[in-house]
Amino acid sequence: MSATAARRVLLAAPRGYCAGVDRAVITVEKALEQYGSPIYVRKEIVHNKYVVQTLEKKGAIFVDETEEVPEGNIVVFSAHGVAPSVHDEAKAGKLATIDATCPLVTKVHKEALRFAEEDYDILLIGHEGHEEVIGTMGEAPDRTHLVDGAEDVSKVQVRDESKVVWLSQTTLSVDETMQTVDALKTRFPLLTSPPSDDICYATQNRQVIIKQIAAEADLVIVVGSKNSSNSVRLVEVSLEAGAKDAHLVDFAGEIDEAWLEGVATIGVTSGASVPEILVQGVLEWLAERGFGDVQTVTSVEEHLQFSLPKELRRDLRAEAGSAVSE
Repeated sequence: MSATAARRVLLAAPRGYCAGVDRAVITVEKALEQYGSPIYVRKEIVHNKYVVQTLEKKGAIFVDETEEVPEGNIVVFSAHGVAPSVHDEAKAGKLATIDATCPLVTKVHKEALRFAEEDYDILLIGHEGHEEVIGTMGEAPDRTHLVDGAEDVSKVQVRDESKVVWLSQTTLSVDETMQTVDALKTRFPLLTSPPSDDICYATQNRQVIIKQIAAEADLVIVVGSKNSSNSVRLVEVSLEAGAKDAHLVDFAGEIDEAWLEGVATIGVTSGASVPEILVQGVLEWLAERGFGDVQTVTSVEEHLQFSLPKELRRDLRAEAGSAVSE
């Protein structure tokens, strides 16, 4: 890069929190306010290290399994959703529950249940081991086949090729998912599509704008955690769209100054589970190194909001105590 080359940052909008993440985080905060500590949370409420650490400081206790929660307590289910068996475990453990599952994930659960009841084989496009995939498959485990990319299509075996439907994890790359769908349609010409797109609006919006930015960027920095599927996809999408380099960081301190060598234009975005404070930290870090010219690039405005879980309107402490005394 020449000494006179203009250094600039192209800042993606929309970025960061989606409606489902915002709802889930506020759910834990409100539960702590209303009922006091401890509030247990099964798995990470959202896939972001900073958010989890912040909620822990406020009194949330994160556990891997429902059975780790002492009876008579409250457990919050994460935004990624859980299988029906997990609800059964909570009931058996005499726990009061607050379900913070993103409504868009709940929609996919309901689709899986409906198609299973209609005796379809369900081809679920998603990543093996992801919490959302585990929860969705739990709705109809005997009818659901995981398809983890186009390379899995040849392995799929169904009972009746005229009764096959595809569904998807909500946080995937749109382009990659449609490649898998195309391969499935070649294999199963009578494949049924879901009534509406399963990939969430926020995932799509963040991918659309970073594609636009990446075409002009020497470097893209995606703020997000490594276990955040939609954040990881943003790095992949950036590289596919023409960015010369792209990296995922949780915090500004993880940026390697060597990445800036020869760089004039940096794209910055964040995954759907990332609070804005982390993005601002990255912008400040870049400004200190000569990248103070920040230009916001906007694709669409997001206004969607979800109401909090209905359980927060009930006295869950009384419910949990009464369950123990029975």
